[in-house]
Amino acid sequence: MARKASLSGFPEWLPQERLVELHVLDVLRRTFELHGFSNIETRAVETVGQLLRKGEIDKEVYALSRLQAEEGEASGKEDPNQLALHFDLTVPFARYVVENAGHLSFPFRRYQIQKVWRGERPQEGRAREFTQADIDVVGDGDLPFRYDVELALVIAEALGALPIPEFKIRVNNRKLAEGFYRGIGLEDTAGVLRSIDKLEKIGAQRVAELLQEELGATAEQAEAALKLASIRTEDTSFVEQVRALGVSNDLLEEGLDELFQVISEASRRAPGRVLADLSIARGLDYYTGTVYETVLVGHEALGSICSGGRYDSLASKGSRTFPGVGLSIGVTRLVMRILSQDFASASRSVPTTVLLTLATDESWSEAQDIAAQLRSRGISVEVAPKAEKFGKQIKFADRRGIPFVWFTREDGSHEVKDIRSGDQVPADPALWTPPAEDLTVQVTPASVPTA
Repeated sequence: MARKASLSGFPEWLPQERLVELHVLDVLRRTFELHGFSNIETRAVETVGQLLRKGEIDKEVYALSRLQAEEGEASGKEDPNQLALHFDLTVPFARYVVENAGHLSFPFRRYQIQKVWRGERPQEGRAREFTQADIDVVGDGDLPFRYDVELALVIAEALGALPIPEFKIRVNNRKLAEGFYRGIGLEDTAGVLRSIDKLEKIGAQRVAELLQEELGATAEQAEAALKLASIRTEDTSFVEQVRALGVSNDLLEEGLDELFQVISEASRRAPGRVLADLSIARGLDYYTGTVYETVLVGHEALGSICSGGRYDSLASKGSRTFPGVGLSIGVTRLVMRILSQDFASASRSVPTTVLLTLATDESWSEAQDIAAQLRSRGISVEVAPKAEKFGKQIKFADRRGIPFVWFTREDGSHEVKDIRSGDQVPADPALWTPPAEDLTVQVTPASVPTA
């Protein structure tokens, strides 16, 4: 069970909890690398001017300043060169691509796992300091649409390997939505998307009112926009449902075709995990095509655990553009839920497999020699800090969660004891190996209910 942080919004894990988080990170890293994504890390700070390119979220940005500021020094939004902590990994990545374009091979496949900071109100699943895991593919000038399909499949594979309940990757396409809105006579497509993005929070009736009050939509136009947003299918039948609404627009057709490609392949390779959900809007303006949001089944109130989309103009350098598609997993949000619901636990609280006991304090150096032999074969070892009664040394190991205790006799022979079963057998430090399940910490998923 995760503890509450003493400083709200800045979680800290106990060793056994951290082992669960490390397992999640290892699974994601391994999956991303199996699909050919290269790892990068960007600096923790960006300029305010760079960060605010993403949209109006300045209230969430943590600006950096010295306690003793220089006289006349500007602060916050007044100075675009003011330093601030990054609140996501997409904007820093866009800057990284532009600055290093001459050294990268395109399409560039990257994954990035780092801390980010956001001045939100802390609550279940939301923190002010948290870890994100991003994957993106960026092209130089153009980027084949197939990458939009591939990223959905990579994320489905990565999340499917984690100790979490069933999940749904909900996919839409901004071209589809914008083309539809234009087809019914609503030209402020960004405004309509922002209203539709609030659908789950405020409900259909209030969204219809917003469309009419703020965007001048008629009741019929608002009704049509909400009918589009109500379409959800796990197969490609959404195409017929959209066309049945009787709206014609070239951009709509382009978006329909792109979403068809994603859902068609995903329904074959990740059946039941990826669905077309035409209510997904993603309020950020830089998305231009495919958009993704992911929820845990039975835990929808937690919010999206993985989101992203296609962006054709987030990064540019003069006339040179770097279109991309990417997804971001909220690692801390996932780990919070895994721990609070006991979806998984670590087999022990320390990586140590064996404690080497000491018969005398003078035997410490020889014990280190034995420890080195075991470590050379990948076995994690600690040497007891002092020669106490063996019973006390065994209790020390038990308290630490160490499964095996090693004894060296006066005649130079060795024995190892499994303190869980009490079995004690002769052992050779050059040959002995623990059972595979004890060699490293195992993170074991519990039964994960869907509600």
